[in-house]
Amino acid sequence: MTKKKTDAQHNETQTTPTENSAVEDIRFEQPLVEAETIEKLKKDLAESQSKAEEYLDGWQRSRAEFANYKKRIEREQSETYLRAAGSIVKRYLEVVDDLELAFKNRPQEGDGALWSNGIELIYRKLINILDSEGVKPMQVQGQPFDPNLHEAISLEPSDTVPSGHVTEVLKQGYLLGEKVLRPALVRVAG
Repeated sequence: MTKKKTDAQHNETQTTPTENSAVEDIRFEQPLVEAETIEKLKKDLAESQSKAEEYLDGWQRSRAEFANYKKRIEREQSETYLRAAGSIVKRYLEVVDDLELAFKNRPQEGDGALWSNGIELIYRKLINILDSEGVKPMQVQGQPFDPNLHEAISLEPSDTVPSGHVTEVLKQGYLLGEKVLRPALVRVAG
């Protein structure tokens, strides 16, 4: 009897061929998605992709604009620093000029020589500080006259220097970075 019960239970769980075809008929009778819905979904997808591309383009433009803004601000800050440093450094250049003039007539012997050696150490320290700030003296002796770099006070004939070239530097010119801090005061061969 147990075998009959088991077979009967097994038969109950199995579907008959008539039942299977009814299930299949139900699946095929209902359309999965209507053609109108598919077209609407395609249209929505295209619109979403278009908006995504537009937003991506806008984001990339904003990012590039911010990078350009950042570079411009850094450049302006650098220029502001150079202007401020330049106006302060110019005042110290007069001290450098006075020390250089004093060294041309310094005593060679005695206490004056010892004293001038000490002053020269101070002068070198000042030059090193200016150098660390980016201040460089111009090398203009014998160079062609350039009104952007030089200020000519006289035109003199010369047998050793070609015409239009600097013959003598009366006051040293200086650069701060690539900018002229002070033009060199020169005499030019004529």
